[in-house]
Amino acid sequence: TDEIMQQEIRPLVAVDIIEQLHRQFAILSGGRGKDGAPIITFPEFAGFSDIPDEDFLNVVTYLTSIPSLEAASIGFIIIIDRRRDKWSAVKASLTRIAGAFPGNLQLVFVLRPSRFIQRTIADIGIKLYRDDFKMKVPIIMLNSVSDLHGYIDKSQLTRELGGTLEYGHSQWIHHRTAIENFAMTVKTTAQMLQTFGTDLAETELPNDVQCTEELLSAHTDHHGKLKDELKLAVKQGATLLTCIREPVTRSANSKLSPDELENVATVERLLAQLDETEKAFDQFWTKHHLKLEQCLQLRHFEHDFREVKLALDNLMEAQASFADIGDSVTRVEHLLREQKQLEEKGQEPLEKAQSLALHGEQLIQNNHYAVDSIRPKCVELRRICDDFTNETKKKYDILGKSLELHKQLDKASQWCEAGIYLLASQAVDKCQSQEGAETALVEIEKFLVTAKEHQLSNPKEFYNQFDMILTPEIKANAQRILQKLEDVQEMFDKRQVSLKKLAAKQTRPVQPVAPHPESSPKRASPKINRPA
Repeated sequence: TDEIMQQEIRPLVAVDIIEQLHRQFAILSGGRGKDGAPIITFPEFAGFSDIPDEDFLNVVTYLTSIPSLEAASIGFIIIIDRRRDKWSAVKASLTRIAGAFPGNLQLVFVLRPSRFIQRTIADIGIKLYRDDFKMKVPIIMLNSVSDLHGYIDKSQLTRELGGTLEYGHSQWIHHRTAIENFAMTVKTTAQMLQTFGTDLAETELPNDVQCTEELLSAHTDHHGKLKDELKLAVKQGATLLTCIREPVTRSANSKLSPDELENVATVERLLAQLDETEKAFDQFWTKHHLKLEQCLQLRHFEHDFREVKLALDNLMEAQASFADIGDSVTRVEHLLREQKQLEEKGQEPLEKAQSLALHGEQLIQNNHYAVDSIRPKCVELRRICDDFTNETKKKYDILGKSLELHKQLDKASQWCEAGIYLLASQAVDKCQSQEGAETALVEIEKFLVTAKEHQLSNPKEFYNQFDMILTPEIKANAQRILQKLEDVQEMFDKRQVSLKKLAAKQTRPVQPVAPHPESSPKRASPKINRPA
């Protein structure tokens, strides 16, 4: 816990202590002990005692933070190479490490000075000052690297210690900075995605088409830029992974050290984290983008609805103004033409309304989020269309009845006029003879045959047939014509009676009568009154 807390309090990355790392007074070569303990080596370094305490602590703290927690919990193995140095350097190194090493120690190996006198002093010194080092772990003094090989396998030691482990300090620093840069890139990218996601979630949907289009465009552009950042980050991680694995790729006999394998695992973990972040972001963006597109669809639908609704209202208002049913055939035919023009004029808005209602139903079928707003508008559009269609049919029916009524009235009126003309054209003097009277009767009978074709039905049937359109004016006109028909019919009846009497009078046998005595052939015959 102390180690974790220390890392949280003082997070170190390679770039922060790059100069101190390049001095190479301590290295993490990647080798491990037989139990997997990480090895930190303190190579020969002439100015070791001159290193500032802060630089020493930063480098050692950084090196101990690199291995996994599992490896670090085993304990670190320290190798101090002082073969070309003096006992005083060994003592100074042990004292500094004992006082400032932040990790869990397991063993300390010291390659003692190779010169005889310094080796002897070191043997004596280690016995005298062991307790002063305050180390609770064994300090093993070694005469040569061969002795070291008895404790640690040569494959886990660098060439400087007689081993076979490939280690390049500059490359190690490059890999560390690259890994940490990539980790920072992953963290920054995740934060950018999270911030963008929060902004999207908190965005209020606009209420008009233009603002919705602008918002959709802005969010799409931002999303595209973030996706480019993600692609660059993935490419960076893939390139880094290739660089770390390069020795194995170059030579089949090469093997990655445990630390390099941990680096590979770290980069793969970061790439996996990046992939998971991208998938979560894509999933969220898909939902958000769909919502924005549906919002834009809704705003277009609402805009079109307002335009179509206005056109339909004007259409219904124009239709409602058609209250006149006409007072003559000419007027009714004119009204029918106007009704036809209105119907033709209404085709475009009606088609738009039907199309818009169909579009709204398609939005509902596609699981649009604003179903409760779209469905009532679709219902209203269809209702208005049906109302206009039904009202148009009703208008046509009424005007058709009106046209039929006025045509019947006109025919009846014309029949009356023709009848009056016929009666007037029959000369009275010609009807005095039997032949003239019979001829007049035939003319009248022929004319009366056309009565059923041109006359109105009886008043009761007439009123039942046209009751729905009988305005007071039309009713008065119909009554006037009915009365005229009755009058003309009565005239014909009287004329027929008179003509029949004349025809019958002319057919009586003539009785011879003796002239009266007082009659004189010179006396004028009495004047005969002609029937009216």
